[in-house]
Amino acid sequence: MALVVVGALLCLSCWASFYFLLCYVNRSRSYEWNCRLVTLFHGILAVCITGYIGYVDGPWPFTYPGTKNTPLQISAMVVSLGYFIFDMAWCVYFRTEGPVMLAHHTMSILGILLTLWLGESGIESCAVLFGSEITNPLLQARWFLKQTGHYGTLLGDVVDVLFVLLFVVMRVFVGGTMLYCELISPRPRFFIKCGGVAMYALSWVFMVDIVRFAIRKSKSWHKQKQDQQEMVAANGHDGKKD
Repeated sequence: MALVVVGALLCLSCWASFYFLLCYVNRSRSYEWNCRLVTLFHGILAVCITGYIGYVDGPWPFTYPGTKNTPLQISAMVVSLGYFIFDMAWCVYFRTEGPVMLAHHTMSILGILLTLWLGESGIESCAVLFGSEITNPLLQARWFLKQTGHYGTLLGDVVDVLFVLLFVVMRVFVGGTMLYCELISPRPRFFIKCGGVAMYALSWVFMVDIVRFAIRKSKSWHKQKQDQQEMVAANGHDGKKD
């Protein structure tokens, strides 16, 4: 466990150093811009590592929950633990996130710590990391598109649609299946199952915001379509008058 603590502190230092390096290189950009670059990099890295763990290295999380942690699983969790601690501290310092996101970070940190301390259920934690981080690049892309003035384009619409679809599929359907397998299996500890329920409940809290966003987006698209039709009709009417 001492090695895990040292590894987590080392990863925390690496994430913080990466952030400060970006702040030095991108002096013209805001602190949030550079922090989101770190978040984007972690999201891609976490998805690649946990995807390899789940689909190649194994075991399959839906059929073998509660198994002993492997060295690769421990490494993936330690890397993400260092990132979540860094990002939590950044969000608290700059006061950029609300209670829901802070709760997500807190639960992620506690969940990883519990899994590392117990020495088991690492495959479930990696599966949760994969499911939660796979939408992260799209979320960051959406923010960067807004900052650069390209959000109101076709690319922005594609990013929004992919984000909503991926969130619903991974967080609700795949996450729900994962939670069901976790609860019916006799292997995982009770505290791990409670953590799974809490994370899934938090996903539904996010889901409420996603549904509201989708409704607003669909209304915006409908209004744009109506405006275009009215413009075409008006141009056609003017053309007949001429």
